[in-house]
Amino acid sequence: MVALGVRRALVVLLLVMLPLTGAGTIWAAPPRGNTDEALVGQYTLPDPLRAADGTAVTTAADWIGRRRGEILALFTEQMFGHAPPAPRPDAIRFDILSEHDALDGLATRREIDVHLAENPPVRMTMLVYVPKSGRPAPCFWGLNFAGNQAVTDEPDVRINANWMDSSRPGVVDHRATEASRGSEASRWPVKLIVGRGYALATAYYGDIDPDHDDGFHNGIHAAFPSLEKSPRAADAWGSIAAWAWGMSRGLDYLAQDPAIDGKCVAAIGHSRLGKTSLWAGATDPRFALVVSNNSGCGGAALSKRNFGETVAAINHNFPHWFCGNFKRYDDNEAALPFDQHELLALIAPRPLYVASAAEDLWADPKGEFLACVAADPVYRLLGTDGMGGSAPPKEMPAVDQPLATGTIGYHIRTGKHDVTEFDWQQYLDFADRHWNRKKASHP
Repeated sequence: MVALGVRRALVVLLLVMLPLTGAGTIWAAPPRGNTDEALVGQYTLPDPLRAADGTAVTTAADWIGRRRGEILALFTEQMFGHAPPAPRPDAIRFDILSEHDALDGLATRREIDVHLAENPPVRMTMLVYVPKSGRPAPCFWGLNFAGNQAVTDEPDVRINANWMDSSRPGVVDHRATEASRGSEASRWPVKLIVGRGYALATAYYGDIDPDHDDGFHNGIHAAFPSLEKSPRAADAWGSIAAWAWGMSRGLDYLAQDPAIDGKCVAAIGHSRLGKTSLWAGATDPRFALVVSNNSGCGGAALSKRNFGETVAAINHNFPHWFCGNFKRYDDNEAALPFDQHELLALIAPRPLYVASAAEDLWADPKGEFLACVAADPVYRLLGTDGMGGSAPPKEMPAVDQPLATGTIGYHIRTGKHDVTEFDWQQYLDFADRHWNRKKASHP
């Protein structure tokens, strides 16, 4: 009897100590995803071309004037949260910290402080490479994971001093060290990009908001106390919305730099920053092209498939990424009033490229491809060729065989969750095609 009583007490103690999800479900362990295609059940995707009142959307004017706004509002209120409006142009300050020749004279390299807020001070340091072509250059602009010094092994690029994930190479006690220099250079083939005639801009995403659950007391959230009420609103902006807002402020700089073609700036991101690039492209139509690299759940992959990372898993592991309302859909994807194909559709008619990796089942490559297919009708309604051809493809392309002749590009490549030179080659070719550029040879 005593042993039974002890066991019961242990069970009660365990139940008390277990965390609760937003839906109130008790987890004995962190929620797991699904990597078995046989376990994907039946699901129905919302029709992006059917308005909230049930009527069909049959014209571009109806999409632009009504349906697009309905979908954008759903994603804002139920997933990413409300971000502050864009500041007045005179409220953002840009300070050029350095300017040097780089890449053996191929480019000019600048470091620019973008002042996002003054109280408290929030600074985003952009690293920008511009080819010496004598004319404004189109640009790829994306956030990085470990500081600008991780993008290049150049010794004079400043080491970022903000909080970082200590699992990153060369990061000790949440601070970057000299050993982090060049640690992510393989993801940013600067010489290839510049040699193809493109500028490259990047900044550390933690400059905008640190990537940990700190109660939104640091980073750009703290600069907008009116949005950080207690208790916090269920539709208040999460970290992904903050990073996307910061990408738009970086675009504010690029748009006024005479060395950059401000009408040809692509938003690009990998993994959680691929989710960010998609939301930045959806909320800021100034981005002329959008690239999602292995963005998975909350990015390009369909949530209702319940394959790979699930809504419950992502909310459990990263409770600060989305707004509070998104937790309603933990283990409840069927109730989602939208799915990620509609996020892709918000970028239409601008060119969109989605990339997957064959070994990256957590990001659900098939779900990313199917989201592209389901966004295709919106692209065609707006006068583009969607995924190309007379109709969207019925089957995924073979590995390492890009499907990129249309306005929506897609590929699945060999390998794992990463950004590779193969990926970049496809993005550069895609941009060449849509921005009517002659392919430059890499020196």
